[in-house]
Amino acid sequence: MKEERVSIATESHSSHNLVFWFHVLVTTLAWIGPFLFSWYLMVPAYLLVLLQFLIFGRCLLNAKHDLKDDNDTTFYSYLFEKLGIHVNKRVLKLWVRRYFYVILSVITLIWQLVLGFEPLLF
Repeated sequence: MKEERVSIATESHSSHNLVFWFHVLVTTLAWIGPFLFSWYLMVPAYLLVLLQFLIFGRCLLNAKHDLKDDNDTTFYSYLFEKLGIHVNKRVLKLWVRRYFYVILSVITLIWQLVLGFEPLLF
């Protein structure tokens, strides 16, 4: 239990370089991608993100803007901290790395194939 408190309370640091802003863009596109891009682009992109977590055990972009994966820190937990929202980093990391991109894939497929909405761009 004590480790969980440390995981919640420990503040993360990151340098806001070009890779950081690219990471913000990629993360934003992951959220709005189901509405902008075709499922045949989005689903493989989400699968690549999941493969990255499986193979490397971390997000490769984090190290490029000095965000360490220690104390269960993720890019999402860092962004939440900057917004003044303190979350359980371990739980958030579990959700991001196991479920979130699968859920986004399902949303993409339902939105486009079941409900019949066309993507706005491609």
